[in-house]
Amino acid sequence: MLSILGRIASEWDYARGAWRALRRTSPIARHPNRTIRDVMEEMAVRFGPRTALFTDHEALTYEELNARANQYARWARASGFGKGDVIGLLMPNRPEFVAIWLGIAKMGGVAALLNTNLPGPALAHCINSASAKAVIVDAVLLDMFEAARPLLRAKTRHYTHGVAASGETPDAPRIDRLLAGFSQANIPAAERTPLTINDRCLYIFTSGTTGMPKAANMNHYRVQLAMHGFAAVTGAKSSDRMYIALPMYHTNGGLGAVGAMLTVGGSCYIREKFSAREFFPDIVRRECSMFFYIGELCRYLLAAPAGPDDKRHRIRLCVGNGLRPDIFTAFRDRFDLPHILEFYAATEGNITIFNFDSKPGAVGRIPWWMESKFVVKIARFDIETEQPVRDASGHCIECEPNEIGETLGQIFDDPSKPAARFEGYADKAASEAKILRHVFSEGDAWFRSGDLMRKDELGYFYFADRIGDTYRWKGENVSTNEVGEAISVYPGVEEATVYGVAVPGLDGRVGMASLVVTGIGDFDIAAFHAHLAAHLPEYARPLFLRFQDHLEITTTFKTRKVDLVADGFDPARIRDPLYFFDSRFQAFVPLDAELYREICNGAVRV
Repeated sequence: MLSILGRIASEWDYARGAWRALRRTSPIARHPNRTIRDVMEEMAVRFGPRTALFTDHEALTYEELNARANQYARWARASGFGKGDVIGLLMPNRPEFVAIWLGIAKMGGVAALLNTNLPGPALAHCINSASAKAVIVDAVLLDMFEAARPLLRAKTRHYTHGVAASGETPDAPRIDRLLAGFSQANIPAAERTPLTINDRCLYIFTSGTTGMPKAANMNHYRVQLAMHGFAAVTGAKSSDRMYIALPMYHTNGGLGAVGAMLTVGGSCYIREKFSAREFFPDIVRRECSMFFYIGELCRYLLAAPAGPDDKRHRIRLCVGNGLRPDIFTAFRDRFDLPHILEFYAATEGNITIFNFDSKPGAVGRIPWWMESKFVVKIARFDIETEQPVRDASGHCIECEPNEIGETLGQIFDDPSKPAARFEGYADKAASEAKILRHVFSEGDAWFRSGDLMRKDELGYFYFADRIGDTYRWKGENVSTNEVGEAISVYPGVEEATVYGVAVPGLDGRVGMASLVVTGIGDFDIAAFHAHLAAHLPEYARPLFLRFQDHLEITTTFKTRKVDLVADGFDPARIRDPLYFFDSRFQAFVPLDAELYREICNGAVRV
């Protein structure tokens, strides 16, 4: 009886969540000339004096946010920028960040939201790939921009916001001073650039875990979809206050978290950077009711010392993605979180699913009665070729329940289903690479998520691994995600990432783990091997270990594996301690140059 009642409750959760989302987002397509410009001007009238965005040092009300955006729109037009022109924005988290991109959007331009942690070559790549005509640079990041400036392909204007240490220079005027000469009033209808929801609004860059970031196209429809959609699924109200510690140049922090509040009259408390120590004290002090997370943020919070504010908060819901099954329950219970809303989505993709009933481990669910509305399938996948398996007729094969395959979202060029469109990237070749054609019928097209998942009989989706992370060894597919979860629960392991490395003369790839541990001198590597043996099948146990002081991560706390894979297990390239599981001794032994040569020439069996 309990299971029946539980199923009924779950179906109700999904029906209610889907109905809220559709009610809020369906009108976007029905009003193609109503863009984010119109939405925020309406919010300014409706919620004028209410605080929209604030930090410990500055704040903007709804009417101030709109007025500031109007000044940026007028400045851009007066500076010669027109519809479709791209202006980069390099600025830390702060209220002005939203005012700038909103003002550029009002003018009809496109704001490229630039990662504030990229080294010069990567930053230059982002600016070049977006074809930005100018960049607005916060004064605190001017040195970072200068490192990229010699690598820019075109003569790109730049403007400084705030006081730079080097002072104001003629080729980098202070935009915050220039704004003083422009009106704060809405631009009259007769002078407005005509816009529709199909016009481009933002470039949001991928996190760059496996290479250079790519600029994802966000038109006015997708921007509104993210903002209204998250307001709907979280049940956001004007009394809510969102805590934002994620970078605002990514979708979660900059559109999902911000939009959930700004479309209902709520407010956002903004931190420039995430701090595990100050996270819940901030939430308590600022009386926040919601926060956005990404998975590794939750792991950092769990690793932080317990504090008096861990359960003293007023959080009613947290929403995000990547909360791994091994810490879902511990995270919920330690911080007494009443509702965790896990979801799965990609900025550039057409797949969005939600775990409305907080089932531990699931990234979302599509009940059978919603499958025609949200067309997402899992296709059988070949790990070695990194391509979906096709049958004799050339079509892909849908996975059976609980069979792991690649998650695909059908692409429709249908005005009644704009969410199923694929807008792609600024790079057309990169966009085409994400489309799979003639999948289940001739002429159909599907978005390739690049993620391996399984779906159970009830429609719950479970993340397995990223394509390229899963590798094949001894005829078996090994999920780095699952191996990483087994490793991370071992005492003393602070961080871990798993990947496959090539060994000369051997098929497939051999498992390797890079670890950050508490006191490497005290780490019991023999006991660690016993733990691996108890929790993983033999083929899945990593045979190479690398101990690092820290793992290189992106600003979304994802590990950059590309460099680790390139290093392999070669001691000549790696200064960190290396170990190899030597079957002759049934133990991990230090890996030096001599042992490396013996492994590579086949003298030592792997």
